[in-house]
Amino acid sequence: MSIQQSLVLESKQGSLIVSETPIPQLQPGELLIKVQAAGLNPVDWKIQATGFLVESYPAVLGSDVAGDIEQVGEGVVGWAKGDKVLFQGFYRNERAAFQQYTTIPADLVAKIPSKYTYSQAAAIPVSLSCAIYGLYAPKPIGLGLNPTIDPSVKQTGQPVLVLGGSTAVGKYAIQLLRYMEFSPIITYASSKHSAHLESLGATHIIDRQEVPLADLPSVIAKTTELPLKIVFEVVGDTETLEAGINCLVDGGALVTVNSRANTDRNDGKTVVAVFGTVHLPHTRAFGKVLYERLPQLLEKDVIVPPRVEDLTNGLKGIVDGLQRLKRNEISGFKLIGHPQEPSS
Repeated sequence: MSIQQSLVLESKQGSLIVSETPIPQLQPGELLIKVQAAGLNPVDWKIQATGFLVESYPAVLGSDVAGDIEQVGEGVVGWAKGDKVLFQGFYRNERAAFQQYTTIPADLVAKIPSKYTYSQAAAIPVSLSCAIYGLYAPKPIGLGLNPTIDPSVKQTGQPVLVLGGSTAVGKYAIQLLRYMEFSPIITYASSKHSAHLESLGATHIIDRQEVPLADLPSVIAKTTELPLKIVFEVVGDTETLEAGINCLVDGGALVTVNSRANTDRNDGKTVVAVFGTVHLPHTRAFGKVLYERLPQLLEKDVIVPPRVEDLTNGLKGIVDGLQRLKRNEISGFKLIGHPQEPSS
């Protein structure tokens, strides 16, 4: 067996079609994975729409993967065919998610706990990476709050603000901040998500439909008398970014998902633009730490996956799902495709 079904971006800003592609060749130190579930992310439709990040075509997209080990590469120990794993893929065809088989270095995978489905597991890697790289990874990659993911490292009694708490990244950020005992954990999000966000660790929800961004500093001041030194901005637009900066005290630090953010400041405040991936040379060391710690974090419910919606119609169903993401129709849950299911 050397051919598989893949969802292929034919050309820059082209169409996504289901096509036959070669199964990636397994290299030493790698695992070949049968993809059972693939998470959809906004970056996937943005790549199709704008042509950024991908340099060669036809291209396979997707970077949230859960599946079964199909084959173990030379030199790999501790893993066997049939093991259920989750990991973050990457935008190279041999690492991508929207296909039936993909490869991954063996030190960048985690076992799926028996209490979670493939779909729940596929909702974890990318969003968690963005949150944990932004908060925990060593400077200058992130804020450096907990580079070894050590449970004894605490920030007890320190307030923190998450802008966009109902997003997948925001939910993981809240959980990671709870793990370090930040308090209060304030989030700016729709109040319809309040109960769920509180279950993850948020202590105060500021309703974004009731409170304008310009009023955030005064509302924060009424919520806590302690100086706000840490903000995580997950929305990614300029207005939200500036509002987060305005909430910080002098010497405070903000991490943002906005890759175009100006990080060169002269006002005493630090801005870090996070690119949460385990696959770059300078981010891989922290990625190995993450995947060593992740099974225990999942088993102990330090990290829990978001709610999911399973897409039907196999790889073709992913195309419709990406359009729903593009139309901003998804809130509070993650879309999951299933490459092994047949497409009509």
